[in-house]
Amino acid sequence: MERRQALKYIGGGLLAVGTGRAAHNTVIGYGRITGTNLTEQDLRPLIAERLGADDYRADLGEYAISLSGDELALSASGERVETLSLSDTTPAEAAAVDAEYDLPGSPLEELVRDVETIRAGEYVVEPSGYEAFFDRLREVDTRAHSVGASRNLWTDADPEVVEEFLGSPPTDPERVVVELMTAFREYSNYDVPRYLAGAVEDNVLMSQVELREYFESPTDFGAIADGENTGLFCTELTRRSAEALQAVPAHAATEPVVAGYVRNARHKHVYTAIASLYRRDGKLVLPITFVDYTDTTMYDDFRVTRLTGEGLDAYDTGHRATEMFW
Repeated sequence: MERRQALKYIGGGLLAVGTGRAAHNTVIGYGRITGTNLTEQDLRPLIAERLGADDYRADLGEYAISLSGDELALSASGERVETLSLSDTTPAEAAAVDAEYDLPGSPLEELVRDVETIRAGEYVVEPSGYEAFFDRLREVDTRAHSVGASRNLWTDADPEVVEEFLGSPPTDPERVVVELMTAFREYSNYDVPRYLAGAVEDNVLMSQVELREYFESPTDFGAIADGENTGLFCTELTRRSAEALQAVPAHAATEPVVAGYVRNARHKHVYTAIASLYRRDGKLVLPITFVDYTDTTMYDDFRVTRLTGEGLDAYDTGHRATEMFW
């Protein structure tokens, strides 16, 4: 089958999909009639199901720290100089090692105090819009190494490639959030033909005929910037955003963040979660926000931002979560 023939399938199939199916997938299910949304959901179980802290390494100039399982190690020139057990070491003992080696920010004490709490999901979740989220991070003493240890997905993006795509170094996550919106709009668009192909494939042809493949193109940062990409899906927008937000180590950013992938199974949609960590009155707090580059890109594609706004903030009544991946 060629792309032209696939378009014919789409044209006929869209009539069969109809407005009822479109409403089912885009409007209903956010709590207005049935269902729920992020502002109503208990987010902690969804976050804690997969947010962990393991297999972490941070270079601190002369020294490096690494975390694996119960073992926290300090190395110099590739040789271990200290090994701590998370379960057997007190925060005070870890702080003494930090002081002995003059480690900036007391990373060992921080990890000893936080890691098992993160693994147990014993933190207070503090959701907000993205502007309030970054305002909060500037007000508190964030836990950069604990945040870094929480990163798992998509942590290997080349900072120079991301910088070229954004137009500035990816060291300030709030700036990255906004610059991603601008760059996605400048270099690409939401892949409406592929979306429509998928709607027909899933809802009319019952997955008996493959249509999406005729509308696929490279989606890495370089391909997008070079014009090789013909459109992006929510999955690709979310992955690229997570890569950009985690392109530099958490302790090297202006505010440390961990990026996640939120799946809304009910509406077949994904978008980006951004979280951090700090302590308040001795308790670990996880501030979190959500952004949606599908909305920002589509609103710009259809020139409706004057009516809709930019569409970036996703902590609202128009988004819900089934699963979160970190």
